This record gives sequence, C-alpha cells and structure tokens, in this order.
Amino acid sequence: MNIRNVAIIAHVDHGKTTLVDKLLMQCHIFRDNQEIRECFLDSNDIERERGITIFSKNISIFYRDVKINLIDTPGHADFGGEVERVLKMADGVLLLVDSFEGAMPQTRFVLQKALSLNLKPIVVVNKMDRPNRRPAEVVNEIYDLFIDLDAHEDQLEFPILYAAGREGWAAKNPSEKGTNLSPLIDAIIEHIPAPRAVPGHAQMQVTTIDYSDYVGRIAIGRIFRGDIKINMPAVILKRDGSMEKSIIRELYTFEGLDRKPVNIVKCGDICAVIGLENIEIGDTIADAENPEQLPVIKVDEPTMSMVFTTNTSPFYGDEGRYVTGRHVRERLYREMESDVAIRVEETSAADALKVYGRGILHLSILIENMRREGYEFAVGQPRVLFKEIDGVKSEPVEMLLVDVPGESAGRVIEAVSKKRGEMLHVNTIGGRQRIEFRIPSRGLIGLRTRLLNITSGEAVMSHRLHRYEPFRGAIPHRQNGVLLSMQTGEVVAYALDNLQSRGRFFVSPGQRVYEGQIVGENNKEGDIVVNVQKSKKLTNMRAAGSEDAIRLTPPVIFSLEEALEFINEDELVEVTPKSIRLRKIILNENERKKAMLRMKVADEITTSAGF
Repeated sequence: MNIRNVAIIAHVDHGKTTLVDKLLMQCHIFRDNQEIRECFLDSNDIERERGITIFSKNISIFYRDVKINLIDTPGHADFGGEVERVLKMADGVLLLVDSFEGAMPQTRFVLQKALSLNLKPIVVVNKMDRPNRRPAEVVNEIYDLFIDLDAHEDQLEFPILYAAGREGWAAKNPSEKGTNLSPLIDAIIEHIPAPRAVPGHAQMQVTTIDYSDYVGRIAIGRIFRGDIKINMPAVILKRDGSMEKSIIRELYTFEGLDRKPVNIVKCGDICAVIGLENIEIGDTIADAENPEQLPVIKVDEPTMSMVFTTNTSPFYGDEGRYVTGRHVRERLYREMESDVAIRVEETSAADALKVYGRGILHLSILIENMRREGYEFAVGQPRVLFKEIDGVKSEPVEMLLVDVPGESAGRVIEAVSKKRGEMLHVNTIGGRQRIEFRIPSRGLIGLRTRLLNITSGEAVMSHRLHRYEPFRGAIPHRQNGVLLSMQTGEVVAYALDNLQSRGRFFVSPGQRVYEGQIVGENNKEGDIVVNVQKSKKLTNMRAAGSEDAIRLTPPVIFSLEEALEFINEDELVEVTPKSIRLRKIILNENERKKAMLRMKVADEITTSAGF
C-alpha cells in the first residue's frame, strides 16, 4: 500500500487540530457510526480546557489508494520531548502558520527540529478567513525563517497552500477561496516522499508508550527496516545498550481513529506492538537473530526543577485518594517512562523528590494530571538549572516574543528589563507592537502574570529556549510579603473587612484555612500573621456606623501556573484534587522565627570564616 507519514507542526493556537478535524470529516472517518466530535485530537481534558495540544496522537486517513498517517504534535516548546520523538516517525511536515500572526517562536522551535531530520516541508498559511490576514508578508517571514535555520536548497523549494481550517477549505492561490481540502491532500501525496522499503532484518523504534489495563504496555513507533510479524521472536535494545529477548504477541496499525489488528506490518508504516513488558521510549525492537540498534532519540536537557513532597498540612488526606510518599513516587517514575523530557531524582529528605522538566508549563501539566487522578501532594518553588561552561557559571536564556497594544509597549519593556531581559527588535503588526527579547529563563517566572496586569490582559507572550549564556546577575522576585493565617478555622467576613487595608486576599468567607496558610498578599515587604477567623463581638448596645454593610473585594483566584510563579523559596503550593493552596514550609510562626535565626547565625559564621 502507498503510505505517507506526515507530522503537523505549528505554534500554539494556529489551528492545526481544527484543520485535522476537517480532514477527518471530509475523508469520511467515523467512530461508532457517529461523525467525530470537534477537536478529536485534543482528547485530553486539559488540552480541551486550555486549547493547546500536549500529547501527540496518531491517526490515518485514506485518499484514493494512499494511506496518510497524520501525527499531531504539541506547539509549545515546553513539550519538546513529545515533538522530538514523534518527528522521527515522519517523512514530511505540514507547517501551519497563522495568516495574521505569522511565524512565532514555537513555529521556529519545531521547524528547526524537522529540518535537522531532513523532513520535506509543506507550508500552509492558515486562517485565511481572518479579516486582518496578511498572507504575502507572512510568506516572506516564513522564507526568512527557513534561511535563518540554514535550510538547504531542496527544503527552500516548499509548496505553499492557503487554508481556512474552520471552514474546511484550501487553495493554491491567496486570492482564491477553495471548496474543500483536496488541494492540501493532493500536495501531501505529491510532495511528501513515500517511506523507502528497506529490506533486511526488522528494526522498529519506539516513540510513544500507551497503556491498557487489559494488555499492559503498548509500544508505538515506525518500522525503519524489514517487516514485523505476530509471534516473531524479537530483541529489545535498550537506550543504555542492554538487550532483552521477547516475542511480538499482537500487532495493530492505525486506521482512521482506531487501531486495526493485523498479522504483519511492512517497512515504513506506523504500528502498535503488544506483548513487550519492559519496553521504553527510544528502545529499538529488532530481529532476534541479527539485532541492530537504531540511533537513540536525543532530547534537549531539562531547564527547570521542582521539589515534590508529601502534603503535611492539617488538611492532609481530606480530599486526596493517593496521599503517601510511596504513591507520589510511583506516579512520578511512571511518568518518566512515557515522557522522555521528565527526570526524577531522589533527595536527602525521605518524602521529597526533585523533578526536572522543560519549563513551568511542562511541570504544571504533570501536576494538573496528577491532581485529577486523585493525588494530593505539595510542590516547591520552580528553580532554573545552571551549568558550568568553560569555568563560567551559565544559565538557560530564552527568546521571548510579546504582542501588546502600542500604548502598553513602554511598560512591557520596563517590566522585562527588570527581569534582566534585553530588547532585540520591535515591529508593528496590525496596530500592535511585537517586541522580541532575550531573557534568562529565571526571568520568565512570574512574568506572564505581571505583563497581563500591566496590559489589562492584552499581552500575548511566547518563548523558546535559545542557549546557555553566562549568568546575568540577581533578578528581584516578589517584592511584597504575604498575609498568613494565625490559626485553623473558617474565614469570617467581618475579619476580612477589617484587614482589607493590609493587602489583597486569596480566600473568601466560609473557607477553611489553617495556621501558616497564605491567605493574601501584603501591601508592603515582610510577612504578617493575621486573624481571619475573628468574629464581631455581640453586645446589646448600638452605636452609629456599627451596622454598616460589609463590602469585600473579590478574592484573587490563582491558576496552578500563577501559584507556582507567586511562591518564594520558603513556601509551597499544596495541590489536592479539589484545591490549590499556598502555605509556608514551616507552618508554626515560632518555629519559622527559630529557623530564620539559625540561618542568620550560620550565614554570619560563614562570612566571618571567610568562605
């Protein structure tokens, strides 16, 4: 059978998932006799809520006598671990670019990976139904991007199509409005090369691991040489070079949205293999008699770490189903098997693990998945990883792109500069300013919230890892202190009303809080312990003004990412299936003071000793 393996790459929210949905509909792919629901590829609950692709998926469509395997890839640089491995299955890529926004940082990130693998590109200028579209300028930007990425001549001769994914049409000319997506499918068949049939002993590389309660681990990947058959003796060649004998029990290929059982899978196709117990991402499934390993998948190093620990608050176990250190440890090690960009490291503390990832979004998605599965735990402040390069302390630096209204540009530049950001370019696009910065990864912590506040929610921010550069010096984090609950109990409206002048609150009346929980942000530096449980003293005397109605400012509700960006190094985010709370690591006020005194004495001894 004629096969095309195509990965779809784009910046976040440039419409690749919607376009694939329309392709499925127009190729008459159905499930259970029902037309597929919108955004099928964003099947994970978090993906639907956030409108982004996090996990890659494999589907196929049939057009005439050609089977097209479509691979949907994440658009965010934090999920580079996903992008890195799924591109290994493809022979070409569809590069989707918004007809107004043009080439964005994550477009560059994923395209760079695709070009390094010599994949054939097809450019699709999407969202041509936008009234403010600018296709000619966007195409010029794409050419500039390819040249910046050192694309060779063959890669620069890419076909260009113009599409409206939501309306389900594509055309070869920007002035035309198509009727369907046939021009796009024809371009895939014409320009994306079919996989070469390489005879010889079987070789398949595992790029994704799925799991079923009935059959266990399911290895998904592409066959690079030979054929794979049911009941065939095989050898698993591990990433560390070790070998393990096994047998192929079941084989499946992708047809539409489902998997179809088959007896044999030919070279070049993508399939799922069942029966291999200890299989991991990056492993090679090879012929038992002549095992040869494929090049190991290389993944960019983590740039951020975070400590996961058991929840020790007074509300321990009230909301979570899995609450012990053993539960959290098992879940994190299981995640490491399916996400090659995650690393887990034991610490000196019994119930604490250090988890490494590609960024705050990458780690927060892991945390969000765990809490939805019933886990309860606490996490510390995200920390950027430093390296020693040629004897110089170095840190990860990112390319940051911010789109803001013109009147907010000055405030944005000032805010990024305070985070050690360096402005590179400013362009005006459609009445908005697009500003490019180079900024340390440390500076991104808390920056998104800050920019949204100073631009009244208008800022659009995206970034990608650039490289490691010499350390740029200290960056001020949160300037203000916090308001801490004095005791455990329910929050009282009367108490909040009297304390409103102290700062902004994160809790509302009737909510249960405990001693040491962060209930608000102080207007000034330094932490204050407040009594949010204090009720009004009742007497039989009346006084002027005593019956005034209580008027409370609505509390600030943090998202998980905002909570992680807010905390300092002596604070934790408590995560449960129902709640996200902020707290001090040491809950008791007297114990905190003693700990601070011990640290101060230790610092003085170190200084006097000349260290």
